[in-house]
Amino acid sequence: MWGFLRWCIPNFGWISLTSKPIDSLLQGVSAACAVSIVNHLLRIHLHIHFLHEPVRAGVKVPKLHSQRQILDSLHFYILTILFSTVGSRVSSLVVLEFSLRIISMLLSNNHGDSRKHIFLLCQFSVGCGMTASLSYLNEGAPHSTVSLMLSTSLTGLIMWYVWKLANHSYRMYELHSKERYCGVCILLLTTWHQIPKLLCNALKVMFIVADMAAIFLINRDFVTTSEAIRFWTPLTICYTLLVIYMQEEQKQNPNEQSVYQTVGVRMGGLLILTLTVGTWTDVLHVLLSLVGEMLCLLQAGTMMEACRLQDSSGVNSKGTVRHPQDSAQQRSRVSDTQILDHQKDSS
Repeated sequence: MWGFLRWCIPNFGWISLTSKPIDSLLQGVSAACAVSIVNHLLRIHLHIHFLHEPVRAGVKVPKLHSQRQILDSLHFYILTILFSTVGSRVSSLVVLEFSLRIISMLLSNNHGDSRKHIFLLCQFSVGCGMTASLSYLNEGAPHSTVSLMLSTSLTGLIMWYVWKLANHSYRMYELHSKERYCGVCILLLTTWHQIPKLLCNALKVMFIVADMAAIFLINRDFVTTSEAIRFWTPLTICYTLLVIYMQEEQKQNPNEQSVYQTVGVRMGGLLILTLTVGTWTDVLHVLLSLVGEMLCLLQAGTMMEACRLQDSSGVNSKGTVRHPQDSAQQRSRVSDTQILDHQKDSS
């Protein structure tokens, strides 16, 4: 049966000599589930945040709850196809590039982007990390298909629960959190502010495993050390230049348009790299990765606007903390002048 499928479907990398089509499809489903979980958890957090901390008057809050479930489902299916098609080699390159970008940002103490903004930018890299990790962990396993079925079932169950939790919070949280009789809403009321920390810890573990898997998957194709050096040297130079350029671009133009430009520059660098030291299949996978990155950014556009609004409201709230002190000092000064005037009048 596998031979018939290999003959009927073109080899786009996900039907390679060492993998089965069903295994690649299951990896794609798991990766798309992981992206959806990160997206909806952050959407729940932002939705509850704006309910508890409304913004100033005159500012329009973007609608975070999507009423277009058909579009969400279509986005999930497209990501499944992309993650199933993109090979583990290009997925490993995307994971390493994103990890290097985050490390350089932390070392340079560049906190211009909030943690939530980073969660939105890493969605496609999260899917690539899941694909690379599952590909490495199940490589050569005698029952890899059964193992992938179990992992896909687990991620699918978590995604279904998160989707259900998101729909409940959009419709009922504002009412149930006041009445205090719904257990789900009480749980969200007490733990919604811990969602970014939960995502941060989970993504740390995921990317550590994905980075190790990516290094092994890339080195797997090299027979000698000289071949590995010929690949890793331009890769390191390319990634270093990309990171430097992206940091300077974010400092000069910290807007939404620069995010899309950064994605184009990143994928353009990977495209040049694969044209130099890769294969034509890698070039095709890089182009598909560009489509996936743009698709994830388009879906997260509303939440990016909400994150910027939340950051600006946080800055304003921090700035207004000083106002009561200033007003108290002014009131004390006014009272002192009134006392002096009263003493002058009495005298």
